[in-house]
Amino acid sequence: MKKHFTLITNKYDLFVELRKFRNKKMERLTQPEEEAMRGFWQLGGGFIKEVLELLPEPRPPYTTLASTVRNLERKNYLTSRKLGNTFRFVPSVTAEEYRRRFLGTFVGDYFRNSYKELVSFFAQEQKISPEELQDIIDMIENRKTRS
Repeated sequence: MKKHFTLITNKYDLFVELRKFRNKKMERLTQPEEEAMRGFWQLGGGFIKEVLELLPEPRPPYTTLASTVRNLERKNYLTSRKLGNTFRFVPSVTAEEYRRRFLGTFVGDYFRNSYKELVSFFAQEQKISPEELQDIIDMIENRKTRS
């Protein structure tokens, strides 16, 4: 796979490239990809072997995880740097950014972009208690008073 790099010579170029990256739609991750990313987020970057040790039993074979990590790199979730005869991988996307984008897409796809419908769904399915709903209301009200 051929990679194309843009030479960044000033802060404006950096800003433009970051903006392009952030506006690019994130590919949805598979369950094994998400598990691997959780390991890299927890470590702040690392080697495949380190992430493998963090995964729950039964752990996948090393080669399976290596394929998953290469897919994450292809999807621009990880970047790599060769160190000796191995690679160290670093997340390109923070856990918070992934969560925010994934939730936004999820709400858009299943709840017509309405967080009210999302909360209503959980209330109807009895997956959220009245106390938890009150906590959410309190958080919203506290945010309004701080603004």
